[in-house]
Amino acid sequence: MARKCQFAKEDRRKKLVEKYKKIREELKSKGDYEGLQKLPKNSSPVRLHNRCQVTGRARGFHRKFGISRLVLREKALRGEIPGLKKASW
Repeated sequence: MARKCQFAKEDRRKKLVEKYKKIREELKSKGDYEGLQKLPKNSSPVRLHNRCQVTGRARGFHRKFGISRLVLREKALRGEIPGLKKASW
């Protein structure tokens, strides 16, 4: 499980991205890149990172399910994800 501070940091970044979204679009359309640099770093959507909802793992994230590959495998083997099963041939 990821530390709670990592979840909190991601939430703060999401709020900043939403807050400065309009301003960033206006500055980009004008071509004012100096103005963009004066905005907070975490207001850029590039700095957001997907995290597993169960464990908080940042790597091996599956967008379709919102969980990491490890949790996905466990849930698939237990049959908790409908229509998903381990391949065998």
